Amino acid sequence: MKTKITLFACLLLWINAAFSSGLEIPYLTGRVNDNAGILTEETHLLLGDSLKAHEYRTTNQVVVLTIASLQGESIEDYAHRVFNGWKLGQKGKDNGILILIAPNDRQMRIEVGYGLEASLTDLTAARIIRNIMTPRFREGDFNAGIMEGTMAVIHLLDGKSTNEIAGLEEEEASASGSGIFSMEDSGLSIMERILIGAFVFGIIGLFTFLGIITPGFGWFLYLFLIPFWAMFPIIVLGTKGAFIVFIAYLILFPAAKIFLRSKPWYKTAGHDLRTKGTANIGGFTFSSGGSGGSSWSSSGSSGSSFSGGGGSSGGGGSSGSW
Repeated sequence: MKTKITLFACLLLWINAAFSSGLEIPYLTGRVNDNAGILTEETHLLLGDSLKAHEYRTTNQVVVLTIASLQGESIEDYAHRVFNGWKLGQKGKDNGILILIAPNDRQMRIEVGYGLEASLTDLTAARIIRNIMTPRFREGDFNAGIMEGTMAVIHLLDGKSTNEIAGLEEEEASASGSGIFSMEDSGLSIMERILIGAFVFGIIGLFTFLGIITPGFGWFLYLFLIPFWAMFPIIVLGTKGAFIVFIAYLILFPAAKIFLRSKPWYKTAGHDLRTKGTANIGGFTFSSGGSGGSSWSSSGSSGSSFSGGGGSSGGGGSSGSW
């Protein structure tokens, strides 16, 4: 009986391994592998000739793969497996690129080898997908979408700037001419921007507030926070938006300090720090240090404390859907 149970368990493990091994990596037949059958013969030949000429000219190996469906696997994982399974690019240079399209799942990805990540950044790959390929795919024109997207990749690798490539220059022009808080595309979704913004502005905002309401030591915090307000908002607001916020910080922090200086509670807190060594402001207990500075702690709880701390692809590229 135990032997039968053991054999049955082994069989279940074997079946599970067989079905969890992921979608099979197809055989590499050339620079264009249209396994989904969405390209015309003319596009297939033209695309193959363009990729062949580019490889002879630069040694960069760009390969297109279409598959009908990912069968539940993430496109990032599958593209990474195919890229490294095919070993695209030259050894030591890692100068390969995989353009993967799964039409039934309405997903695509540009997977970039280590050696080309500087020439084709994740941001630029995302813009190629969003601005060039996605509109064509939504029209049902896979031939034009794949052709134009692949040629955009080739042009960038050949050294052309985004301003010289149709579909990419428009975003830069609109970004420079839009509103105060126009945000360059960092590849982040709106949800990611909100979460990162809550984290960034939550931390530096708290210390800014404490600096404003703290007599004396608050001016040290003003200077200390300048580099944080100069750099961190770029992630969420883009360069132009971050610059506006930075200038606002430089002006509004001193203005708030000057305004509060006339308030009775602020004068009392400053007097208490000088005479008693401690002051209570808004639930925070501030104490002056031996060198004329101040420190604070929350009087709302007795045990809380705050502390901070500190020829392959590595997954670079970008994904998209339509």
